[in-house]
Amino acid sequence: MGPDYDDVGALTLLHAFADSGKAEILATMASNNYALVAPSLEVINTYYLRPTIPVGVQKTHGVNIGCRQHWTDSIVARFPHTLDSNSQAQDALQLYRKILASQPDSSVVIVTVGFLTNLNDLLRSSPDSFSPLNGEALILKKVKRLVAMAGKFPEGWEFNVKQDFESSKYVFDHWPTRIILSGFEIGEKILTGKKLISSTVKSPAKMAFSIAMSISEEDKNGRMSWDETAVLVAVEGPSFAFGEVSGKMIVEPSGYNRWNKDDLGKHTYLTFRKSPEELSELIERYIMHEPVSRK
Repeated sequence: MGPDYDDVGALTLLHAFADSGKAEILATMASNNYALVAPSLEVINTYYLRPTIPVGVQKTHGVNIGCRQHWTDSIVARFPHTLDSNSQAQDALQLYRKILASQPDSSVVIVTVGFLTNLNDLLRSSPDSFSPLNGEALILKKVKRLVAMAGKFPEGWEFNVKQDFESSKYVFDHWPTRIILSGFEIGEKILTGKKLISSTVKSPAKMAFSIAMSISEEDKNGRMSWDETAVLVAVEGPSFAFGEVSGKMIVEPSGYNRWNKDDLGKHTYLTFRKSPEELSELIERYIMHEPVSRK
């Protein structure tokens, strides 16, 4: 959230699923500690009538990349929110442990569309007031699966993995549950946003897409939908639209990723079953979602 605006589309998609009863949003976390990331998350949650969703941010280390297109400061200036800075948000690691400890066993799906910093911290965490379990044991007890927009398959360089490659390597080496990976090559082919920006919708997503697409030559035909695809799979499961290749994600010390194919592996990466054009239509409808009153 910050340098990329498909993150806004992804969170919009998640709220659409929540409004349809397919998902419950337990928390929204940021792995980029750019100054406006917490207010931006809260803007979207508030717009979709869920202002009390906890917001967690990385406060001690990790990546800090700003927003050259200025859509973050634009949505923060235009839409209601109560968090004015990251300092007012919760610590991501503490929030992860608090949320997981309070949930039924094997019930939580984590979807990550950014750097692996927070999940690395969670994996390495020690018992605390929220749980007597260490991070790996808490994940194993509470998490059903992890869905990550990460990697390029069968091998390559990918932004989310490379930016904090040490965290990426540790997570993919040690994560104890199933992992589904939506790779660069999936979202790259699914273009969205043109219908959104020409619609009558008045959402933060429309503002972010309108601003960023107008000054991004590479997005003139639509924004590549990396993050929306991960959310789609996290909620709906992959089988309705994707195939899966089983194996093991290998992150080298440089941040380059490779794949060890193994039919019994706990990691899978997505392949297309539906066409990118069909998925573009589906995701575009979701990112045009408007709030649903729950009075």
